[in-house]
Amino acid sequence: MYNILSNERICEGIYLMTVEGAFQEARMGQFFMLRAWQDAPLLSRPISIFNKEHNHIQFLYKIAGEGTRLLAALRPGDSIQLEGPLGNGFPDVMGRTALIGGGIGIAPLFYTAKQLDKPDIYLGFQQESYLTQAFEPYANELVVRIGGSVLDDLDLSRYENVFVCGPLGMMKAAARMAEGLDTKVYVSLEKRMACGIGACYVCSITNTDGNRKVCTDGPVFLAEEVKWDAELSL
Repeated sequence: MYNILSNERICEGIYLMTVEGAFQEARMGQFFMLRAWQDAPLLSRPISIFNKEHNHIQFLYKIAGEGTRLLAALRPGDSIQLEGPLGNGFPDVMGRTALIGGGIGIAPLFYTAKQLDKPDIYLGFQQESYLTQAFEPYANELVVRIGGSVLDDLDLSRYENVFVCGPLGMMKAAARMAEGLDTKVYVSLEKRMACGIGACYVCSITNTDGNRKVCTDGPVFLAEEVKWDAELSL
């Protein structure tokens, strides 16, 4: 069990939790399984790493159900169970790189930006932006868009690599934009999980080479390998 240092409401439905502890080295794009209850809900909640320092780790999350509502109710001094880091994160890449986040999809991109050499960062929100200033020191160029699609603000052909996290429709659109280009698009997918270690297949997605597990094969995949129509139809 770990001690919560803070659990700040950033804006409507969005929280930033800081947990005390010295955690093992984590890759950009990995996640932890969080749990702060005994019996119900049954499942822990997979939350990506927003930031990690030598004496604490941070999780940015959105209230989406009972589990995240319970997380949002936690206060400094409360205890929480963490399991991780888990998953296969963003790869080490060479060349010009862009990060694209949509809404709560910005969550894994801050820690990612800190590991890269000044990527261009594009953050899109439907109504209200949050935490964008935190990205400024790590960005070569920071573009923030409220309303519409942040994809309208970039030319994928300028980049060798693009890391994307956000709504499925946005990630599918980024994959389509990269068709015919030399740009590699990597997407971070979100799925309901039971174990987080690949034992239960709850988080399977449809890929070009069959079913893959988001918890262990992902959450990061090459966008061209995801069967987007199958995922969007679920």
